[in-house]
Amino acid sequence: MLSKRIQTLSSSLTIAITTLAQELKAEGKDILSFSAGEPDFDTPDAIKNAAKDALDSGKTKYTAVPGVPELLQAVANKLKRDNNLEYAPNMIQTNNGAKHSLFNLLQALIDEGDEVIIPAPYWVTYPEQVKYSGGIPVIIETDDSNEFKITPEQLESAITPKTKVLMINTPSNPTGAIYSRAELEALAEVLKGTDIVVISDEMYEKLVYGGAEFTATASISEDMFQRTVTVNGLSKAAAMTGWRFGYLATPNTELIAVLNKLQSQSTSNINTLAQAAAIPGLDGTIDTVVEEMRVAFEARKNEAVELFNNIDGLSVVNPDGAFYLFVNIKEVSNDSMQFSKDLLSEQGVAVVPGVGFGSEGYFRFSFATDIETIREGIKRIATFVEGQK
Repeated sequence: MLSKRIQTLSSSLTIAITTLAQELKAEGKDILSFSAGEPDFDTPDAIKNAAKDALDSGKTKYTAVPGVPELLQAVANKLKRDNNLEYAPNMIQTNNGAKHSLFNLLQALIDEGDEVIIPAPYWVTYPEQVKYSGGIPVIIETDDSNEFKITPEQLESAITPKTKVLMINTPSNPTGAIYSRAELEALAEVLKGTDIVVISDEMYEKLVYGGAEFTATASISEDMFQRTVTVNGLSKAAAMTGWRFGYLATPNTELIAVLNKLQSQSTSNINTLAQAAAIPGLDGTIDTVVEEMRVAFEARKNEAVELFNNIDGLSVVNPDGAFYLFVNIKEVSNDSMQFSKDLLSEQGVAVVPGVGFGSEGYFRFSFATDIETIREGIKRIATFVEGQK
């Protein structure tokens, strides 16, 4: 009865772990969850007030598929202001979160058998969406020895005549790694003369630490600007996960037209109130609030990194961005799924096994929660690890 296509799809491991933790907590068990990719801060008031104003003024009807003109202009202004990228409003589409942006793109770009290069560790959704689109994920493995970033040599070796897309995530989920301008320039040299499309997921752009600098992939060169589709949104930095707002931008207006046609036959426009709410999230209104969140995340990160690196058998690279630690457990276990299951059952701590991100021997720990919970969670993990020896 079911299509072959839908049977290729696996459920999101991060959502599955988070749901299990919530269920156990509802049963009265003492559970500390570090599995969700979601800020613990509330959505800024300016965003909530914009949605209330839109509701009160009757902005509850259909809009154009890619979004209302003032929203598309706000995205264009943001990309110019923050990333020095020139996009016209007709080069932008808004979506129901960046996951929807990626889905639209892969449906529009990938034919059966096309290859999509994905560095690992990767966000769990990337290979699943590629497979659903009929494509073949080509995984480039990295580890903490090179801060989880691919090299030009690895990229060149992975390219074949069937390569259609390279997916870049900077800052990375799950590792927090950020590609420097020089590193992106080196990858760009490999791509010159090819027709490979780059999809650059930059959702964690605003959450950067320790003096690191974020560089937009499309800003590297004119060649990279033309081949790159920038994907971003407000879920993380603006604490708008439930609002479902994402966007994509490309100078390829033919591609945008195809994406609008696809979206017109699937979701049509995104939620009208979310469109109104997104504008103050893009135009600089909430910059002070975002910086306050970033500073809080950085303080949590620094303490958590120190605590983990003091646990015998565990280690973690200090990430430059996002709000995750990708903790190395190879001295303790070679089965991250079993490690995570046992940690949850024995200590009531929920983390996401690294195997779900394509990298065995690690787990992802979100520090998007209060510092006391982080301290207690790492204390329990230390107790658990001691018991494994």
